[in-house]
Amino acid sequence: MAEKDQQVHPLAPANGHPRSDEESASLQSKELKRKKRIKYAVYIAAFAVFQTVVILIFALTVMRVKNPKVRIGKVTVETMETSNTEATASFNLRFIAQVTVKNTNFGHYKFDNATMSFLYDGVMVGEAIIPKARARARSTKKLDVTVEVNSSALTSTTTGLGSELSSSVLTLNSQAKLRGKVELMKVMKKKKSPEMNCTLIFNVSTRSLQDLKCK
Repeated sequence: MAEKDQQVHPLAPANGHPRSDEESASLQSKELKRKKRIKYAVYIAAFAVFQTVVILIFALTVMRVKNPKVRIGKVTVETMETSNTEATASFNLRFIAQVTVKNTNFGHYKFDNATMSFLYDGVMVGEAIIPKARARARSTKKLDVTVEVNSSALTSTTTGLGSELSSSVLTLNSQAKLRGKVELMKVMKKKKSPEMNCTLIFNVSTRSLQDLKCK
């Protein structure tokens, strides 16, 4: 028996008509557009996540306002007079105190005039004015303040002065409170009132500052 010739024919499209080159090109174009849309969607999603992370970091660092720190940095004694007799003990002191305002924020800190008080054994013995100023962002502002203190406000009930002077030391306490605002990006202002509490120990013999501690 003779074998019949078998011919293989390509499958026709479902609609029964062969697909033209124009239709193939159209399908390829649609597929490319679909891939581009997916690609753009991925880019947009990635950008949104990145933007969220940036905003979060910005909020936790830049926009977080901390209290500036005010301290006495150093002291230069100009004059010191002391007296310690059986009848009375006294002192008269003039010095330059360098006040530092450390601002760690990303915006400047502007503060008003403030009073710096000096006490001996809880009694006020002198005051000085810290002038209004502005501490720039992430910097320390230094201000030289002239201070005069004396024992005229002390009474006979004040104990310890004669003993201290006999030991060639004089201990004073200094307190101050600044009132101002931290300004961020010229749109956000937040009130901050840092406080200072320093202990100064002077050496009467050398007429100089022996120790300085602030908190």
